[in-house]
Amino acid sequence: MCLAIPSKVISIDKENNMATLDTMGVRREASLDLMGEEVAVGEWVLLHIGYVINKIDEESAKESLKLYSEIIEAMQEEENELLEANKPL
Repeated sequence: MCLAIPSKVISIDKENNMATLDTMGVRREASLDLMGEEVAVGEWVLLHIGYVINKIDEESAKESLKLYSEIIEAMQEEENELLEANKPL
């Protein structure tokens, strides 16, 4: 399963058609080659395998990021429980 992650546009390199994005606190470069419309600094976009694929409104982006954070937290808790259960006696 592949996910598109909401990311905020930090800067744009028009010469190379690339954007710098903030994705859950991590900055990364992404191609704008698949976008059919202009993207501006400060807008929210969906990032998928190194490409910006669509714009998204801020409210939807923040709700998605909240859900991703909850999923990550649940996975970490499950991993900790498994590690604890598999500790040698």
